[in-house]
Amino acid sequence: MTDDATGVPGAPAEIGELRSWHRALRAQFPIVTAHPDLAYLDSAATAQKPQAVLDAVRDYLTTSNANAGRGSYPWANATTALVEGARDRVRRFLGDPEPDRSAVHFTSGTTEGLRTVARDWLPALLADGDEIVVPFHDHEANLSPWLEARELLARQGVAVRVRELPYQAASGDYDPAALARLIGPRTRFVAATHVHHVYGADMNVHRLREVVGPDVPICLDAAQSVGHLPVSVAELDVDFVVFSGHKALALPGTGAVWARRRRGPDFRPGGWQGTPNTVGIASLAAALDWLDAAGTERIERWTVALTSLLTDGLSGMDGTYEVLGCRASLAAGSPVQRRRSLVTFRHRRMEAHDVAFVLFSHGFMVRSDGHCQAGRGEKEDSVRVSLHVHNSPEEIERLLNALASLQ
Repeated sequence: MTDDATGVPGAPAEIGELRSWHRALRAQFPIVTAHPDLAYLDSAATAQKPQAVLDAVRDYLTTSNANAGRGSYPWANATTALVEGARDRVRRFLGDPEPDRSAVHFTSGTTEGLRTVARDWLPALLADGDEIVVPFHDHEANLSPWLEARELLARQGVAVRVRELPYQAASGDYDPAALARLIGPRTRFVAATHVHHVYGADMNVHRLREVVGPDVPICLDAAQSVGHLPVSVAELDVDFVVFSGHKALALPGTGAVWARRRRGPDFRPGGWQGTPNTVGIASLAAALDWLDAAGTERIERWTVALTSLLTDGLSGMDGTYEVLGCRASLAAGSPVQRRRSLVTFRHRRMEAHDVAFVLFSHGFMVRSDGHCQAGRGEKEDSVRVSLHVHNSPEEIERLLNALASLQ
């Protein structure tokens, strides 16, 4: 059946409701409008940039480009104010209820941000015999730093036990009941992921706080949620939110660590802090402005609707494609949450790279590899389709037609 508002078979109601809103936003992405024959479906790796972000970069570089905190002349003062203002912008974007008690540190991205927490903050929290709980099935960036911290402490004679954050086998979500059995008097820290970078699932982090209690710090990898859906630190009650700017419409080489400064020692990155990526920070502030104006709640509704369109289409080709993650989320009348902006799958007879090659011949840019999964994650390559606000239902329909041709 065709949805009259979209012309796309089986399109969810949200697509018709948000159609004019989407057209106005899609038109603001120069690289997208310049290539109408191509569909960029790799926003989980890096997002395209709206004109407002490009304008902010140009304006900064042509009006006040200088070093922050290194001079007293007007351009330097303007750059210093830009960086400090961007810290406040991050706090507002995350709905920080106590901005006077939090810290924002700019990094090159999520990986460096998590490593900064692991290297410069976590060791001061831990003593011999303490335990930390971390994910072994998520992104490598949310496992390696914590293992590195354990090794660093071991060289200092401090033995810390790393426990594996448990998952539910059927849904792929974290398992609060199993976690409750792991938590003990020596549990000092938990690391988690907000939206899984392969399965597209919101990992329901709020349930972790209910299990670990009010005193254990939680660090959240928000690389696949910031910029894609509303992120409220007040509602999540976590202690760190770490994200990459380049996945949230800003320039590459930009990211941030938001730290609550309530549980554990104050977060103060160690070592001498050199010149910040000022142009990247300018782009991040502009991207957060653009996202707020567009509405992250509407962005989430749009991308969830598109992923629903894709998963519903793939479920009709189940003999050809295996969709990774929770099987229950594939049904149109799913009793559980739908995918958040990304869908990962395998062809049952073709290699993932071959599928991606064929898809590019049809004008689709997707990712095909192991997706940087951590130690116990998927080992076989797969194809990942990841969406943002500029993607359209027509692109999904064309993609499904291309995939159907490979049956």
